[in-house]
Amino acid sequence: MARRRTAMDWPTTLRAAVPAGEIRLRPLTMRDEHRYLALRAANRDWLAPWDATTPEYPVTEVTPAGFREMARTMARQARAGSHLPWLLWFRPAEQGDVVADSEDAAERLIGQVTVGPIIGGSARSTSIGYWMDQGHAGRGLMTAAVALACDHLFISRGLHRVEISIRPENAASLRVVEKLGFRQEGLRERFLHIAGEWRDHHSFALTSEEIGDGLLRRLM
Repeated sequence: MARRRTAMDWPTTLRAAVPAGEIRLRPLTMRDEHRYLALRAANRDWLAPWDATTPEYPVTEVTPAGFREMARTMARQARAGSHLPWLLWFRPAEQGDVVADSEDAAERLIGQVTVGPIIGGSARSTSIGYWMDQGHAGRGLMTAAVALACDHLFISRGLHRVEISIRPENAASLRVVEKLGFRQEGLRERFLHIAGEWRDHHSFALTSEEIGDGLLRRLM
């Protein structure tokens, strides 16, 4: 008899209807290499101020070898249950109501949403990071994607707390947490190495007691 799937199984694909069409969070895989690299190249200047770096590698450059290493690492982390690495896909409303499971020219890769590390035990918490194509920014698509991810984390995975850290200068990301009702908990000085320097970040959080019937329902 086939084993029954549980909420902790991976891979997990999430989807939601939005006013502009439909979004889908699908696990990042090796077959996404060409589209991913093309999207990152097209958005190099747009993403550079917010990209994670390290003191040893102060400039972010995604290469084919780098993508493959990232995909392997994220796949291991996902199987271990510590991270959920999704790519964000969008199909405009005029392309139809249902997003096919196979890659389709009408379905556009527009960003990435990464959850992790997931901490169990008495904490039951995690963090979310994300980036988006400049051409699709400002349309509420990333806000809906983060809401979709949070609902999965709180409702399906049983987490208690989700955090998002954002640079004070990142107005677009600040609008995402504002729309979703995240609480600002303070400033973490020199918290993450971003764009070649240790940068301050505002810390935002939500707990399961605050989501009501779900963030996506609240948003729509």
